[in-house]
Amino acid sequence: MRQIRDVVLETIPSPCFVLEEARLEQNLAVFERVQREAPVRVLLAFKAFSLFHTFPLIRKTLHGASASSVWEAQLAAEEFGGELHVYSPAYREQDMPSILGYASHVTFNSISQWERFRPLIERSPSPPSVGLRINPQYSPVETALYNPCQPSTRLGLSPEHLGNLLPQGVDGFLSHNLCESDSYALEKTLLHIERFFGHFLPELKWLNLGGGHLMTDKGYDISHAIDVLRAFHNRYPHIELILEPGSAIVWETGFLLSSVQDILPTSDLTNVILDVSFTAHMPDCLEMPYKPVIRGAHEPQKGEKVYRMGGSSCLAGDFLGDYAFSYDLSVGDRIIFEDMMHYTMVKTTMFNGVVHPSIGVLRKDDTFELWRQFSYEDYRARLG
Repeated sequence: MRQIRDVVLETIPSPCFVLEEARLEQNLAVFERVQREAPVRVLLAFKAFSLFHTFPLIRKTLHGASASSVWEAQLAAEEFGGELHVYSPAYREQDMPSILGYASHVTFNSISQWERFRPLIERSPSPPSVGLRINPQYSPVETALYNPCQPSTRLGLSPEHLGNLLPQGVDGFLSHNLCESDSYALEKTLLHIERFFGHFLPELKWLNLGGGHLMTDKGYDISHAIDVLRAFHNRYPHIELILEPGSAIVWETGFLLSSVQDILPTSDLTNVILDVSFTAHMPDCLEMPYKPVIRGAHEPQKGEKVYRMGGSSCLAGDFLGDYAFSYDLSVGDRIIFEDMMHYTMVKTTMFNGVVHPSIGVLRKDDTFELWRQFSYEDYRARLG
């Protein structure tokens, strides 16, 4: 864990999302290796991370981006460049002309959507490559909220929906079934694709394996993933392989800085009221749920004072716990929630009108640069 000098922390406004530039460069080096040693192109998934201030650095390594909506597609076209893969569970008719102006690849969730928009795409001056999302009948994800292959899923075509003939005009498949998964889940995914959709593979031009490949985690076997991708390519050398990880690009590359506003002891524990909200600023902590690491904190041991972190909104469930510290917390203390770049910022809301965290970067020379602060005007503009 990189140590940040107190004098630097004091220059950061609270609350604030802080990207650590050095850590992002380390992660990008992993994907540079993967693309060098395996026949695969890597894209940035905007649904997980779309902080465009970082794009000049990220696009030095990645080939492009993937978007899930017309607004993400526009942001990618304006700020990232390169190839752009767009997928949505269902496209709106009024959005499709704009999407066709941005996208190099468009993937449909159903054959009916493809048939609906096929005439428009064929009339396009520069038609994109067309794909279909498939359900590979496998996912290691246990939390239903994040499992795209759960029973009766609305995401992707099962083998019985496709039959034996690839719809005319379709070039590729998208399979997105992983979430923070390892290389062995990638290997099993490819085996399932071959088992259930193998008769289509000779006709495909590309196969997008989606996101969820946690290649920048310390325990991920990168060499094994490279071997898996190479082996598949050797079996189907005509198919271009694509990955679009989101979390892995910015895994452990930044934090959310907050500060203690009040301390409320009870007979069982001590409530800490922060200037951030879990429901508004860290929703995955409640939805997944998961307990984020707090810098300098640890799991409470018997006899230690227990601190429960409380958010700044009036929602009764806006709290998370429990933690212990080697010192007694006081009003004004800084609390740092680790690993808050992926999915966190893209999911934030302005619920309850609580102050929205600023956004900034910690440069490699340990200087802080503020990128964005939010105001009442931002809150008001969302309401009308």
